[in-house]
Amino acid sequence: MAANKKIYIVDDHPLMRKGLVMTIEKEIGFEVCGQAESAEAALNEILELKPDAAVIDISLPGMNGIELVKNLLHQMPELKILIVSRHDEELYAERALRAGAKGYLMKLEAVEVLVSAIRQILNGGIYLSDKIGNKLLMKLATGNQPKSDNPLDLLSDRELEVFELTGKGLSTKEIGKKLHISVKTVESHRANIKDKLHLDTANELMRHAVRWVEVSDQ
Repeated sequence: MAANKKIYIVDDHPLMRKGLVMTIEKEIGFEVCGQAESAEAALNEILELKPDAAVIDISLPGMNGIELVKNLLHQMPELKILIVSRHDEELYAERALRAGAKGYLMKLEAVEVLVSAIRQILNGGIYLSDKIGNKLLMKLATGNQPKSDNPLDLLSDRELEVFELTGKGLSTKEIGKKLHISVKTVESHRANIKDKLHLDTANELMRHAVRWVEVSDQ
C-alpha cells in the first residue's frame, strides 16, 4: 500500500489551521505531519520533517508567506507549495508563482477545492482559479506584460508588505520590528511606495493604505 502523502500547514489563525487539518486528514492518502503559526517556526520543522507538500498563508507574523516559499525552495527545491490566502489573487497569485509556489487558492473557496488543489500540485501540476489562470496564460502567450489596472502591481513583494502594515496602523518602528528590518529600510520602502503610487505625503500614503486594507478585509 502506498504511503500517505505528508502535508505541512502554516497559518497564524488557530481556527483556520484546525479547519485545514480536519479537511486534509479526512482524505484517504493524506496526513498532516505538522503545523506552525509563523514562518520562522515552520522553516526549521519543514526542513526536518520533509513533507511532500506545504499549505502556506501569505499573511504571517514576521517573515511573510512569499518569503517563506523562497527560503524553503532554496533548501528543498522539490517541495510542492500551495498558497492559501484571503488576499486578492489578482495581486498575489503571480507573485506566489514567481516565488516558486505551485498554486494559489483563496480562503473563501470550498474545502473540496483545497483537496483537489493539493492533489493537482502533488501530481506535478499548477493550481490557479480559471480567471487568474487564463490571465497568466494570455500574458505568457503574448510575451508581454499587459498594463495592469492595479498600481500596486508596481510594488515589490516587500514594498507591498510595508504598504499593508502601514494600512493596518503600524508605525515605522513597529513595521521594522515585525519584518526584522531597520527603521531606515522601512523609510526607504515607504519612499519608493510613494514614488511608485504618485503620492506626495506620508498622510496620503497612510490614507491610501488604510483604504486598501479595509477593502481587502471585506
